[in-house]
Amino acid sequence: MKRRKFGLMAGSSLATVAAMAKPASAQATPPDPSLLTTTLTPLGAERAGNADGSIPAWTGGVVSPPLPPDQPVDVLMFQDEQSLYAVDASNMAQYTQLLSPGTQRLMTKSGLKLKVFPTHRTASAPQYVYDNTAKNVTRASLNPGGGRLGFKGAFGGIPFPIIDTADPYVGGAQLIWNHLLAWGGYTDWTQFTPGFVITGTNIVLTFGGSVRYVVPYYDPDGTPETYDSYYSKEHAYFKAPASANGQEALVWTSSDVLNKPDITWSLVNGQGRVRKAPDEAYDTPNPSANGINNYDDASGFAGSPQKYDWKVLGKQEMLIPYNNNAFHASLWSDLVQPGYPNPDIIRWEKHRVWVLEATLHPGERNTSARRMCYIDEDTWFIALADCYDAQDNMVKTTTQYFRCIPSLPGTITIGYATWNTVSSDYTIIGTMKYPPYGQNEYFAKQSPGTFSAEQMAASASF
Repeated sequence: MKRRKFGLMAGSSLATVAAMAKPASAQATPPDPSLLTTTLTPLGAERAGNADGSIPAWTGGVVSPPLPPDQPVDVLMFQDEQSLYAVDASNMAQYTQLLSPGTQRLMTKSGLKLKVFPTHRTASAPQYVYDNTAKNVTRASLNPGGGRLGFKGAFGGIPFPIIDTADPYVGGAQLIWNHLLAWGGYTDWTQFTPGFVITGTNIVLTFGGSVRYVVPYYDPDGTPETYDSYYSKEHAYFKAPASANGQEALVWTSSDVLNKPDITWSLVNGQGRVRKAPDEAYDTPNPSANGINNYDDASGFAGSPQKYDWKVLGKQEMLIPYNNNAFHASLWSDLVQPGYPNPDIIRWEKHRVWVLEATLHPGERNTSARRMCYIDEDTWFIALADCYDAQDNMVKTTTQYFRCIPSLPGTITIGYATWNTVSSDYTIIGTMKYPPYGQNEYFAKQSPGTFSAEQMAASASF
């Protein structure tokens, strides 16, 4: 599962970058691709574990033979492991250095409890992704007008596996693009993904549908020359609730912000007409989320990063949700509950994360004036994110859940939840069991017409 826009649509291993002046935008010393075969993993994380061994060394991730395209993905892992310890409001002072501000807020305000398990560095990717990641070290470059506007040269792998920590704004832009283009597979089809809004004790299904996804940026047969800057294309077919049945949405997302902006098309059932939807981006409230999150809050952050200046603050150890294959295997009514998802199902582990701060670029506006993102070093996905208003009050926090798919191979996202930190209401969307709909996920190749607005219009019904 990738960045769903539909429905809801401790010790530091790197010295924290504190009061750094903003230097020139070019790296003084070009990065060395050979680091990806020595001290860094092929995707750019530190190979070594931490000092006390609670984070092990990366030894290749978890990989198994590929599955046939028509075989669904459904793997349970680490079922027999016992949690090491639990963290909640009563003892969180002992673990403050490992907890994001948003996680701490959920503990004190909503009663969230974390069950912490042994750390498994399961992240991996196909060899062609590793090869392209190494090539991107020397061929990728940020937009000279500012990294928030895009990049060129990268293709088929992590765009910037070796972060420029000498210039925190260059490094920050590299980080957000790494998140947006993190490896999650080339193509997939999920039969039914439900999304909910939870207000108090009320749990309401606000979205349910089939989602097809393709990432042209990771086309195994593609090249930098054939890549047209639209790095992902996602087509959602709404099935539930009944009032939304028959609606469709198609989103193309771009890495060239100025010349090829993101495009969203929508089909409303009964009208038979496909229309561009220019307002389904940035801080436009997502109607299916009951005002809790906006379109750019999906998966920690989604869409164009142009509204913000992005600044890397360093790296630290943190407790984040990881290897949550049980999420996918759970019945929705067992997982989704008032306050927060069932803590007996959600698995937390200690990992290293990049700390990324986003502040509004001069002249830009967004209801989230500042964002703090915590990016898993092994996958480059945002694991946790906090949003602050113009008065610097935390107003939202997002938790993203990962699962390992050895046959892909990769550790990818499976769903996310966003809380209003004032009311404690939250939304959650992800691949979980919701009978009578199937919840299988396939990595079968999609027809190109699946992601065509013209074909979507041609097949529309009145």
